[in-house]
Amino acid sequence: MTERSIPSRATRRLRLPRALRPFRSVQYRWLTTALACSLCSVGIWLVASVWQVIQLGGTASDLSLVAFGSALGLTLSVLIGGVVADRVPQRKILLVVEAVRGLGFAVAAVLALTGVVQIWQLALIGLVLGLADGFFYPAYSAWLPALVAPDELLAANGVEGMLRPTVMQGLGPVVASLVIAAWSPGAAFALVAVLQVGTATALWVMKTTAVRRDLDPDIHPLRSAVIDVREGFGYMVRTRWLLATLLFATVLVLIVIGPIEVLLPFAVKDRTGGGPGAFAFTLAAFGVGGAAGSLVAASIRLPRRYLTLMILAWGVGSLPLAVIGLTTVLGVMAAVCFVVGFIHSAAQVIWGTLLQRRVPPALLGRVSSLDFFVSLALMPISMALAGPFGDAVGITPAFLIAGVGSAVLAVVTLWIAKLGPDELAHPLDDLPAAAPAPVPLTDK
Repeated sequence: MTERSIPSRATRRLRLPRALRPFRSVQYRWLTTALACSLCSVGIWLVASVWQVIQLGGTASDLSLVAFGSALGLTLSVLIGGVVADRVPQRKILLVVEAVRGLGFAVAAVLALTGVVQIWQLALIGLVLGLADGFFYPAYSAWLPALVAPDELLAANGVEGMLRPTVMQGLGPVVASLVIAAWSPGAAFALVAVLQVGTATALWVMKTTAVRRDLDPDIHPLRSAVIDVREGFGYMVRTRWLLATLLFATVLVLIVIGPIEVLLPFAVKDRTGGGPGAFAFTLAAFGVGGAAGSLVAASIRLPRRYLTLMILAWGVGSLPLAVIGLTTVLGVMAAVCFVVGFIHSAAQVIWGTLLQRRVPPALLGRVSSLDFFVSLALMPISMALAGPFGDAVGITPAFLIAGVGSAVLAVVTLWIAKLGPDELAHPLDDLPAAAPAPVPLTDK
């Protein structure tokens, strides 16, 4: 073979599939490892906590209480989480978050394995986990653009979108159901606590990157934090596409999250006669569909009508949920979960890339936190209402409202917001390919 016939390094870089290009960065590989371990922990916790409630004789209303604790914690902390993400190196934030989550899982394991666990304790642990999550998401979103090139953000968000359903809704629930069937929910809690060690290790070996903004040392930190929150809200209100999407997401979450998080396990148990394995199967279908949707979205060019497509995908893509309230066949439920997971995850990849491309870096942590705060503001209410609503009127009306209401909401949002001119004036897939810029590093 001649020297000319040997592919150059640049050629090999170009031949790498679009969806895999972020993995050229060692930092990104470690971050993805940490994310995978963290998501697996969440997936195991979701199934184990549900079946712990059921084993304690809990109803849908009791499960609503546990889910409400987690949602409330996230809502309470996410705003300050965004402020911190724009002021403190994000690696340090993630390390603290994963340590707190590991401690919470360990406490749940001790309570369950000693036979003294109660539903209110699970709700309290869920509250702590939600508080930690409120710091995790803004820090992760603000850190990612510092680790990969701008033209690789879509692929990186696609990888996250693929890992989240595959690991959190697929692998985690499967592992949880196997451990619960062999031992108990308490054993699954213990496994999650051990898994957190892998998350912390991956973050520990990474380098700390400097915060991508300049802070005024003459302003008191408390006053500066208030100014930060005000600036984030001001940007959201001034930016039509951001405000319209977040308001749409707020109502969508109210309609959809409660039935999915609270009523789905009871739909599986009461309508199909399934147990933990059957519930894990439906979550795995969500996961496989989400992974496929994220991979497809990460492998193609962003659509020109990205705002319209994204909102329709979230709204009209929720319409199949109505079928869950009508069927008694587990396979049909799983198929619905696959379709909804596929469409929602593809839209989420577009949304993450949209934020990281169009929001100024110095505001990204705060805007990411506002994304979670505003869009999830009604999630605790959805969680709290879903159980009593399902107990009072049944599962079928709840899922019919979730499916049909979401589709109508998407159409009304696009009609009122008129986002077409904005998305055409600001295409997302026109950035030139570029290698990651050198990122300032700080001492660990």
